[in-house]
Amino acid sequence: MKNEIHPKYFPKAKLICACGHTVTTGATKEEIRVEICSNCHPFYTGENKLIDTAGRVEKFKARRASASTAPKKTKKVRAKKASK
Repeated sequence: MKNEIHPKYFPKAKLICACGHTVTTGATKEEIRVEICSNCHPFYTGENKLIDTAGRVEKFKARRASASTAPKKTKKVRAKKASK
């Protein structure tokens, strides 16, 4: 390795999740904060739980509900011109 071109390595860096779970790992930062980890991710826990940070789920459900109740649009078909 070349000297003085690589970031400092912290062998006991803390990875802190929003759920409160903490993991010690190696990284280039002393402390890393994440929103989701293996302790709270639905794939690993087997639970269906929604993590909504900006109201996106409600917006999606509202759009989906309005789309299912709205009348379907029909396409207008143009008559083709006869070619000579």
